[in-house]
Amino acid sequence: MKKFDLIVIGLGPAGMAVSIMASEMGLKVAGIEKHKIGGECMNVGCIPSKAILREALNYYHSINFLNIENPTYTKQHLFENINKSLEYINDKKTIGMFSKVKLYLGNDAKFINKKTVKVGEETITAPKIFICTGTKPFIPPIPGIDSVDYLTNETIFSLDKLPKSMIIIGGGAIGSEMAQAFSRLGTKISIVHMDPNLMYGPNKHSKFIMEDILLKEGIDIFNSRKILSIEKSNNNIILKTDKNESIIGEKLLVAAGRTRDFTSMELEKANIKYDRNGIKVNNYLQTNIKHIYAAGDVNGHFLLSHAAMHQGMISLINSMLPWVFKMNFKKFIVPWTVFTDPQISYAGMSEYELKEKNIYYETYISKYQDYGAAIAENIAVGHVKILCSKWGKIYGAEIAGEGSGEMINEIALAIQNNLKMHNIMFLQHSFPTMGFLIKRVAESWMMKRMESKFLKKSAKFFFKIFK
Repeated sequence: MKKFDLIVIGLGPAGMAVSIMASEMGLKVAGIEKHKIGGECMNVGCIPSKAILREALNYYHSINFLNIENPTYTKQHLFENINKSLEYINDKKTIGMFSKVKLYLGNDAKFINKKTVKVGEETITAPKIFICTGTKPFIPPIPGIDSVDYLTNETIFSLDKLPKSMIIIGGGAIGSEMAQAFSRLGTKISIVHMDPNLMYGPNKHSKFIMEDILLKEGIDIFNSRKILSIEKSNNNIILKTDKNESIIGEKLLVAAGRTRDFTSMELEKANIKYDRNGIKVNNYLQTNIKHIYAAGDVNGHFLLSHAAMHQGMISLINSMLPWVFKMNFKKFIVPWTVFTDPQISYAGMSEYELKEKNIYYETYISKYQDYGAAIAENIAVGHVKILCSKWGKIYGAEIAGEGSGEMINEIALAIQNNLKMHNIMFLQHSFPTMGFLIKRVAESWMMKRMESKFLKKSAKFFFKIFK
């Protein structure tokens, strides 16, 4: 039996953070990955989806703004080029980060007891174990779905050509992003969604602001639909809804959420508690077995790659600290972005959450269309919206527009560190960046304060007194 300082099961974003950090600290690490290093994000999620979104954006702009009639260069080898890039990233970049980690690839990890794991034919042990196995696509139990060759994020990037038409089940981030990307590349898209609005999460009671843009680009959206059946008809797939509709597409993409399967790990042998939502963890990412941690999507909190990386880091640090110094992973702000065009980003609480909690807030908005740089760059669609208290405490933000995924991090940092609107206003923002719009919002908040008669009188008084 081989002995290690720690065992990491799953080498996606969370597992990579744990294993690479620990090995750089001089710890002896065993890293176990059944599929591919990098997990969903690297291989069939964040990275390839952004590649196809970028190609779709270039193609769309070539047609609509550069007046190139048929820029087929983008479409000819699309999926081949994406997969070549992924191979390069994995073979030349990612694998080199594991030079100090003992890798066990291609096999399941099975618990023997609370400190021992079997991988392949080998048994290994460590005083601390980290479970970072992530999630997989959820396939809803729709009658007939098993009779068709449906796609998920795990298989869509293996297509050899663009389909003429495609039905997408689910309207969250994956559904919305792939709908826009494939539509811009020439595929006729229909989104079928069970909820009233495309987006989920804390903003689900508000209309997803991308919905009108997707409709304008020719995408059919069927919200509030129950799918009754799916069947194959010649070379097409027919989806029938409870509204007596028959929606036809050449391909079917299932983007209906995520699920977990712990069967192969035999968690019961280590007495680890879990349910359908994930492995149970406390605020410090410990399972009910205190030396075993569960980080990332596997625990059901914040199903985002950057949240998984962060949890991996926090769980490793917590494993080295006494209780009084351990960090509560739930206290860190988790910004997130939908990478459509324009990008939509969020941080902190939404208006719906603030109303539910009866928290008074003020809303300040700065629009791209009122900003000279955005107009000149032909990206004058979007806004920066910040929700804050009268005294400048920032509760949350929504940024829609070019670069919002980069801009939202400033707001997340401000909320996490309890910075106020005046802190943002007095920060010099590089001009003419889109981030300057955040400063404009803070200035609007300050101008609102100056409507106070008391402040106006005070300003006049001190202006005259101090010369």
